[in-house]
Amino acid sequence: MITYLPNQYPMWQWSIYLLSIIILLSAPVSDGSFIASDNDAPTTAPKFLSRGHLYKVIVGETIELPCKVQNLGSFVLLWRKGSSVLTAGHLKISRDQRFKIVGDYNLQINGVKTQDAGDYICQLGDQENRDQVHTVEILVPPTLRALPHNGQVTARKGSTVTLECKASGNPVPTIYWFKKDVYSGPTHLSDSSTLILENVDRHHAGTYQCSADNGVKERVSMDIQLTILSPPEITVEKAWVHASEGYDIELVCVVHGDVNSEMLWYQNSFLLDPTDRRSMYPHDDRYSLIIRNFQPTDFGNYSCVADNALGRTKKYIEVSGRPGPADFISPALSGFLDHYNLTWTIESIPPLDEIKLLYRRLLMNETYQHPGKWHEYHIKPIPIRTDGTHYLMSYVVRNLEHNAVYEAIVQAKNKYGWNEISDIHQFYTRNHDLLLDIDREYKVGMSGSNRISKTLAAIILPYLMVTRFLLIFNI
Repeated sequence: MITYLPNQYPMWQWSIYLLSIIILLSAPVSDGSFIASDNDAPTTAPKFLSRGHLYKVIVGETIELPCKVQNLGSFVLLWRKGSSVLTAGHLKISRDQRFKIVGDYNLQINGVKTQDAGDYICQLGDQENRDQVHTVEILVPPTLRALPHNGQVTARKGSTVTLECKASGNPVPTIYWFKKDVYSGPTHLSDSSTLILENVDRHHAGTYQCSADNGVKERVSMDIQLTILSPPEITVEKAWVHASEGYDIELVCVVHGDVNSEMLWYQNSFLLDPTDRRSMYPHDDRYSLIIRNFQPTDFGNYSCVADNALGRTKKYIEVSGRPGPADFISPALSGFLDHYNLTWTIESIPPLDEIKLLYRRLLMNETYQHPGKWHEYHIKPIPIRTDGTHYLMSYVVRNLEHNAVYEAIVQAKNKYGWNEISDIHQFYTRNHDLLLDIDREYKVGMSGSNRISKTLAAIILPYLMVTRFLLIFNI
């Protein structure tokens, strides 16, 4: 049973009283023996069975420090921390209710605090004053605070921004920085207390997260919202829009920037207002100009202009009835030695009147590239409508060299005129040896002796058959 000292006397008086008792109990008498209790003195000197150890405990938890002694006899075990005596035998000296003796003489500390860290000594009250030392380290989960405390940072475009988080805990936490993205998830940026962003623009805006982790319980995180102030930045969905009389069109400008912007629409430098055929709709950062029942006077250059307190930005959109540029959809590699089926699509509401096709051979090796002479063909179009605004066309270019590289461009005309010349489309004719190799691989694959060759033949041969079919019927 643990005995508590009465509270009517000062603590230091009871400590002196207790230490006097211990000294008297352990002092030698004239015959060379030790003073003992009613029990006989031990025949063997006391011996520690437990060993000193480093204990790590999380703040708020409970720890038990062992002190097991063999042949203790009448000697007194003393627990102390530094010069402060905590217990003597089963007698509790400290007034801290969190300390108590459990088991034989183990010291239990409930709800440990950071100030409980240090060396705890279990001491034998014999002549030698032998002791056993346990070291207690208090582990503290990380805590985190962001600067500024409200987690909101605003900066101008082009400036340098410093984001900072301070962490505490034991062990010292490591701080990790991430930028959050709802689509791709967080992106790791650095491992330091500060994150420096130089020459910021609208792409730097967003939510940044600092996290602190020291291996004690869960990591903690805080978010910092970065806002970039800048003149409005505009992107257009389509810089060139095809139109024709009687149809409806939509022009779209997207405004980027944190500050609310005012959007104005112009046609050929004249400010536009809403009419019965013309409507303007904002939706978040997307601004639309819709023109219904398109008329010849509606053709021209349009511009969207965005204003805010930091500046003005303008982007242009051309509205034309001419065909759109050709978009090639045929594969680059021909299925034949000496001809190639060139296939493309063109955006045009009115029928196409004429197609101009140019191709040339490209002489090249590892260190040399020289284009040949352009061959020009004027084709009477026999197009296929894929929808109300697009045509699909195909032309077989013949009398080509095998194992050669060629380039082709296409231009189209409707009642409004010629379109822009297409981008260059590069294509290749087959090598005769490659065709023989494919045939040979096909035979080997069919024999079952080569699984890779069998797969190659299964992929390529159907393609060759389809290409020959298209060539025969010129589609």
